[in-house]
Amino acid sequence: MSLLIRTHYNLAKESLKQNRTRSFLTCLGIAIGVASIILIMSLSGSINNVISTQVKNLGADLIVVRPAKHSNTIENMVESLTASNQYLTSNLTLLDAKAIAALDDTTAAAPIAQSVVTLTAEDRTVPSATVVGTSEDLMKIQNLQLKSGTFISDTVENSAVVGKDLSYKLFGTGTEAIGKTFNMLDHKFIVTGMLEETEDPINFDNVDFDNAMLVSADYLYQLGGSFQIQQINVKAASTSVVPSVMQEMGDMLASEKSGDMNFQILSGEDISHPAGGLFQIVSGMLTLVAGISLIVGGVGVMNILLVSVAERTREIGIRKAVGASSSNIMLQFLFESLILSLAGGMLGLILGYVIAFLISVVTPFAPFISWSILLVSVGTSVIIGIIFGMYPAIKASRKNPIESLRYYR
Repeated sequence: MSLLIRTHYNLAKESLKQNRTRSFLTCLGIAIGVASIILIMSLSGSINNVISTQVKNLGADLIVVRPAKHSNTIENMVESLTASNQYLTSNLTLLDAKAIAALDDTTAAAPIAQSVVTLTAEDRTVPSATVVGTSEDLMKIQNLQLKSGTFISDTVENSAVVGKDLSYKLFGTGTEAIGKTFNMLDHKFIVTGMLEETEDPINFDNVDFDNAMLVSADYLYQLGGSFQIQQINVKAASTSVVPSVMQEMGDMLASEKSGDMNFQILSGEDISHPAGGLFQIVSGMLTLVAGISLIVGGVGVMNILLVSVAERTREIGIRKAVGASSSNIMLQFLFESLILSLAGGMLGLILGYVIAFLISVVTPFAPFISWSILLVSVGTSVIIGIIFGMYPAIKASRKNPIESLRYYR
């Protein structure tokens, strides 16, 4: 059996070598489709890996409360993943955060309320700045580091902490913003602290802290505006009490909201999944588009094999005349299809990761490599090779040997 397979492989390889340019272009069609899928999976995996790493670094005692829209329709699922819909319908309040912080087995609870407003400082204006309302507890929960100054304080209502990039836009400096003032919602604020550069635009908070202004959530709500709490970050007293704290929080919130269960309480790896939900939907759509190009590549394989069958009709007749069975002929052409597809898949795998590496040079997302991605590239290539190679192979195997021997090019 192994000798027969080796013979089919050698015959297929020699046939493809005789038309190197045509074979390469056919492989390229498969490679483009595979490279697109590999690139999307690599970037998606990288983003999920970044968020998962952030959550792990914060410890297993981290708990997050988020608004949730429980619905089975695709339309509402998409709406619940977009900030403009999810947070405007949030039923989380500052009182919820304070009630959670007062629980016996919690050490800190920080609300995160985010909106886009206009900030004005001296001769500079940032028309669409991200402002985050939170509390002092955020520093206890997350790995936010101050470059200088102090964090926001509930005793100094109009204090603010600015990220490096927003500081450049608003004050023209990324190092000397302490003591500077700015106006927001017709009220004056003073910068008391500057954050260290995080370089993490994607995180489980859905906040780019380098481009954000942090202020007191209590004071922010007094000023009005379209602020809604997008989540509450909670630090449990220890890892062992996390399940009981989650249960206690759930019972308390359900009781205070008269049974309104439009919230979710998450811990561990579950924290990172909702943050990448919208991106996963987008990745899925892009993968479908990439799949179309892969089908086009498969059609190219089938087209080339049909041409090859027509060109080698006399060869098929001779092989059948000397004893080759229909299954032998079919396997020979099926091997050619598999070789083309697998070669294209390997080329696509390399091409996809080369592009992913080039993207990682200008973004914080390093190429993500896993066995699942490698199996997808190989498996997809094999499936394409079998599906689109089957028809030409069957057509070749059914040729009449007498009619085939009469064929002249």
